[in-house]
Amino acid sequence: MKVQKAVIPAAGLGTRFLPATKAQPKEMLPIIDTPTIQYIIEEAVNSGITDILIITGKDKKSIEDHFDSSPMLEDMLRSKGKTELLELIKDISELVDIHYIRQKEPKGLGHAVYCARKFIGNEPFAVMLGDDVVRNGVPCLQQMLDLYDEVGGSILGVKEVPQGDVSKYGILDAEKVKDKVFRCRDLVEKPDPATAPSRLAIMGRYIIQPEIFDILENTAPGAGGEIQLTDALKELARRDSVYGYEFDGRRYDVGDKLGYLKATVEFALERQDLSEEFRAYLKKVIDG
Repeated sequence: MKVQKAVIPAAGLGTRFLPATKAQPKEMLPIIDTPTIQYIIEEAVNSGITDILIITGKDKKSIEDHFDSSPMLEDMLRSKGKTELLELIKDISELVDIHYIRQKEPKGLGHAVYCARKFIGNEPFAVMLGDDVVRNGVPCLQQMLDLYDEVGGSILGVKEVPQGDVSKYGILDAEKVKDKVFRCRDLVEKPDPATAPSRLAIMGRYIIQPEIFDILENTAPGAGGEIQLTDALKELARRDSVYGYEFDGRRYDVGDKLGYLKATVEFALERQDLSEEFRAYLKKVIDG
């Protein structure tokens, strides 16, 4: 069955970016002039996704407002002849069909995904985490969908990380079946680096079969006292094929301060309206 729906969990409290996230969602923090969640949605749209469900929480209304139409702003831009900005604003509200539901309690990523069960029904679906922005000529999710068309099952986007970082991620125990493709035997959430089965870490992109919802319904709280998606995927891997795919592209963890700064700098260096002056400024700073 074709994957047409994507779920974006965006109910987290953003504690790593306090105090900036005290009154605004971390997903709305901009990389230059574009909220991080918009990059995620544009990747989904460019991969052929037609419907998106954003799992929100308390004080996340600005996400809905951003992707809604804004008649007053549009009228003002139109009256001032700012056609380019007007089209930019209108395009945002017309990107894709976006739906919203609240995760009423912060019970973890697994619980957030479980909140999407009625929206998804009996279809395979994508999950895209808002902290992970991936840049590549072919969108990360599109690469995974191409593999899904070939092998089916569930697919996890992965990257190999340094040994010292494996305790930050869900890690695959897997065998390589071909270039960049691994069949999962097991998954471990944030293992001790000394006992980790590999350095293949899940990087915020998933294609999952709907059977995951029956598993999540009976998944007990795991690491951090939360319902972990990785724990449910472990059980899914015992029942069905689950693959890891080492995708092409530069991945930024924009939920981390250093990752956010790297994304901002590198995105700016690629912008025609900023790159020349910004590059000269950075050189001046580095040269002292």
